[in-house]
Amino acid sequence: MENFNLHISTKIYFGKGQITALAGELKARARRLLIVSGRNSARKYGILKDVIGQVKKTKIPFWELSGIYPNPHLDDVYEGIRLCRQEKIDFILAVGGGSVIDSAKAIACGVKYSGDVWDFFTRRAQVEDALPVAAVLTLAAAGSEMNGNMVITRTDTAQKLALGTEILRPVFSILDPVYTYSVPAYHIACGVVDIMVHIFEQYFSQDKATEVQDRLAEGLMKICIEHGPRAVATPKDYDSRAQIMWAGSLALCGLIGKGKKTDWATHYMEHELSAIYDVTHGAGLAIFSPVWMEHVLNAKTVDKFIEYGRRVWDVPSQNDTFKTARKTIAKTRSFFSSLGMPARLRDVGVKKEDLIKMAEKACRHWGGNLGAFYPLKKKDVKEIFYAAF
Repeated sequence: MENFNLHISTKIYFGKGQITALAGELKARARRLLIVSGRNSARKYGILKDVIGQVKKTKIPFWELSGIYPNPHLDDVYEGIRLCRQEKIDFILAVGGGSVIDSAKAIACGVKYSGDVWDFFTRRAQVEDALPVAAVLTLAAAGSEMNGNMVITRTDTAQKLALGTEILRPVFSILDPVYTYSVPAYHIACGVVDIMVHIFEQYFSQDKATEVQDRLAEGLMKICIEHGPRAVATPKDYDSRAQIMWAGSLALCGLIGKGKKTDWATHYMEHELSAIYDVTHGAGLAIFSPVWMEHVLNAKTVDKFIEYGRRVWDVPSQNDTFKTARKTIAKTRSFFSSLGMPARLRDVGVKKEDLIKMAEKACRHWGGNLGAFYPLKKKDVKEIFYAAF
């Protein structure tokens, strides 16, 4: 296990009715507030009404920025930065899923920077300061409510880039599973896949002696497998929605990835897909993840797939280790399909002529090899795109 530092600073309010904690938290932290929300659902289903009701109790002046897209756009970030500067905002509250929270984080660091906030995503600058951010979560998927990560899409150049910094961990987040009841089944399913693949990206590693991280990761995966279908099938199954919500937060808060080299190649490839085709992130990951597994399966990686199969899917080991590994990969693909996820890029409208462009963009931005479990060269990335088609 490698050395690491970890400080999970986000204060979590989890469970029914925890929105009542919002007024006290804001009163202690904010003077002028920006509320960032999505396009419709938080307002339509009364969640935003609950939030504003709490905000009004504090008598803190507030402004709203709504209409954030599922793959959040840089233009909305620019508008948020402009509004914060104009109104001298000192605290940002995100009400929504990962896209809304990511937008709030990007706004928060952009306000404090004299240049273009996009510089942070292209690595031309580093985040050194930001407004504080908090979240009221409405969709379990990204884990953004408990980490400093964000992903933003620049539509004019069809780029979808990620950024992570401890400065942008939310200071507090309110996680009420009831607020996910109104989320359509398809998006709940996409969220479950997103959580699973976040775990894969940290679980599949060549580092040794990481049993603590790996056993935690396997437990979270088994929660997704057990409770994901229930959460999809029964919108008001509180227990399953709660299990998935908490699993999503723990999957990407830093707990299971520290002390090891993590991968993220699948995410980098999917970002190029959703940057061009605006595919829901979890759906894209459901396509790429099993294909990536098949591509990286070799003598150096097979033992990890055997471990994953045995501990997560109860796949018995056989003399033919590769046969066992492929059976495990097939179970992964079958699970995603059972949730209603697409299996191929052509299923989401991708044109074959765009495959090379997406593969090359993935390689160009990150430079060198993609991933760490089995580093992918440009040739590998292109083969994965074609195999996924």
